[in-house]
Amino acid sequence: MNSYLAVAIGGAVGATLRFAVSEWVGTPQGTFVVNALGSLLLGVCMAALANEMISEEMTLLLGTGILGAFTTMSAFSVETIEMWSDDQTKAIGYVLVTMILCPLLAYTGWKVIETTV
Repeated sequence: MNSYLAVAIGGAVGATLRFAVSEWVGTPQGTFVVNALGSLLLGVCMAALANEMISEEMTLLLGTGILGAFTTMSAFSVETIEMWSDDQTKAIGYVLVTMILCPLLAYTGWKVIETTV
């Protein structure tokens, strides 16, 4: 499969999934869920690539395509600005939890795969 096609197909799937989660959970909780879950799964994906469990093409489909479109920094940023005008403490908490938990989840996903190889 062409790399651009893999990213495009994955992007369509990821964007649709992100929209579904946001509709189901609402914002900003939906944005947090997709960013946290996406971080965990990207850690898994990248560890699988590093350990030659999946191909570079599959990484483009899953990591760049699906998870790239599934997660969203732009929505996180706008929601933070909107929260700031209503409740600065809540906005700061949202940023701190997201910026600490998401990298920890990516690390966890990576280590889960790495320890099973």
